[in-house]
Amino acid sequence: MTLAERHRYILDKLNQAGIVHVSDLSKELNVTVVTVRKDLKLLEDKGLLFRSHGSATLHSPYVNDKPVNEKKLVRVEEKIKIAQAAVQLVEKEEAIIIGSGTTVVSFAQLIPKDQKLTVLTAAMNVTLALIDSPEVEIVQLGGVVRKSSSSVVGNYAEEMMANFACSKLFLSVDGISLDFGLTTSHMMEAHLNAQMIRSVQKTIVLADSSKFGKKGFGKICNLEDVDMIITDSGIPDIYKEKLEEMGIEVRVV
Repeated sequence: MTLAERHRYILDKLNQAGIVHVSDLSKELNVTVVTVRKDLKLLEDKGLLFRSHGSATLHSPYVNDKPVNEKKLVRVEEKIKIAQAAVQLVEKEEAIIIGSGTTVVSFAQLIPKDQKLTVLTAAMNVTLALIDSPEVEIVQLGGVVRKSSSSVVGNYAEEMMANFACSKLFLSVDGISLDFGLTTSHMMEAHLNAQMIRSVQKTIVLADSSKFGKKGFGKICNLEDVDMIITDSGIPDIYKEKLEEMGIEVRVV
């Protein structure tokens, strides 16, 4: 196979799957890993892809912080379907943690008002979504307010978290990467989310398909720390396959 043929194969596969891995390409093209890396470097220099550790994507994987008022207008239908599936996992009289983000706000809005529940959250918009639910006891974490996400972060919130043990965490993220795990665009929020994961038995990620292959500035955890991901049908097949191989339950709505 010539250089041009290899490059066409790589780009075709990228267009189909959204991501390619160096080790897989090496086997499929019957060339060394070094050769594949050189090919990816040449394609990146031409602006045709973005390289990462052991893989490449069509678009830049890095995301920036955006205001919650902007985020809530994006992929609204997908977020509602994800939230509807997540609500089915909530059991009566259990204590859960709800993270911050527009998808988990949709989730909080769908929790039945007569469902007896304890909710611990750092997100003020989650608290407001549940404030009129008489059977829901809300524990609002305190700390430094992040106006862009309507949530709190910092040492006070983390110290409070250390005093609680809950059954499930419903978490939104900015990025899901096979090589870097779960991320968010804010370092302090990532640190608080990591503390939340340590406080629960089961971590459930609510993320629309646009989050796959993306990376935020702050790392929350490795994928091994996740029990379930609920997403929409736009998830690339390769991500679903790899995640399920790792033992993560992937529910597509």
